[in-house]
Amino acid sequence: MKLRRRRFLQLAAGAAALPAASRIAGAQAYPARPITVIVPYAAGGPADALARTLGERMRATLGQTIVIENVTGASGTIGVGRAVRSPPDGYTLSLGHVGSHVVNGAIFPLPFDLLKDFEPIALLPSNSLLIVSRKSFPANDLKELIAWLKANPDKATAGTSGAGGGSHINGVYFQNRTDTRFQFVPYRGTGPAMSDLIAGQIDIMFDQASNSLEQVRGGTIKAYAVTSKTRLPSAPEIPTVDEAGLPGFYTTTWYGLWAPKGTPKDVVVKLNAAVVEALSDPAVSKRLVEQGLDMPPRDQLTPEALGAFHKAEIDKWWPIVKAANIKSQ
Repeated sequence: MKLRRRRFLQLAAGAAALPAASRIAGAQAYPARPITVIVPYAAGGPADALARTLGERMRATLGQTIVIENVTGASGTIGVGRAVRSPPDGYTLSLGHVGSHVVNGAIFPLPFDLLKDFEPIALLPSNSLLIVSRKSFPANDLKELIAWLKANPDKATAGTSGAGGGSHINGVYFQNRTDTRFQFVPYRGTGPAMSDLIAGQIDIMFDQASNSLEQVRGGTIKAYAVTSKTRLPSAPEIPTVDEAGLPGFYTTTWYGLWAPKGTPKDVVVKLNAAVVEALSDPAVSKRLVEQGLDMPPRDQLTPEALGAFHKAEIDKWWPIVKAANIKSQ
């Protein structure tokens, strides 16, 4: 009888331990299937290009395909919302930037919290902006552009990725700094806006360098200045705003990668390691720098660093956006 009871207890203990062992094995096996990265902007834009470059390299580390899903609309809020509602299992991630994950919170009545409903994974490269125009625009340098806009209020059109997008916010900032007025034309991403700029359907853009450089090099659009203190190593012929006549007009678009709140810590750590490895790859780094992107410092690549930076950016930008009375379109 005692032998039977001992045997029963052993079997029961083994059965009870099985779920825990399965969970451990499951965690160790992550990822066991493809991972989806939701980009809240159109294919062909700078966010999409960055996601695909990183995804290609992360696949080698994680051993699974990284699927890029472009979910557009409402200046990125639809795509971000879909990521928030996804299961917190590490198989759906949210790639975005200061517009989608900071500014939108000051413009839209979001049904989610940009800080509390995400697990930060890693800060990604940032992007200086270029002030560009259609090829046939009459201004040949930044001073001439500002003079033309002042002489022709509300006649020029500026393409944006939507209300509150980086191209919109920086266009408003430019208007305030130069005392000029022009009309904003919202698109579902800067990719489609760039297509219309090349076609001459709109006049100007305040666009991320990674999205504009190829067109500038090809001579299909004009570049007046880069919004940084130093010239881009990949395009040294483009003057800085200081050199071009608008000193101090510095602005960048930074990117980040997040997972839904509740994603296991070990999964976040594994994803972070894959991002760090991708950005450390000389081929990837060279490719991103050639696109005009600035690599983040190594000590800023932890999930904790992104979390702190994200909060600081919300504290900085929300009062500015609300004071400018920018509304959803």
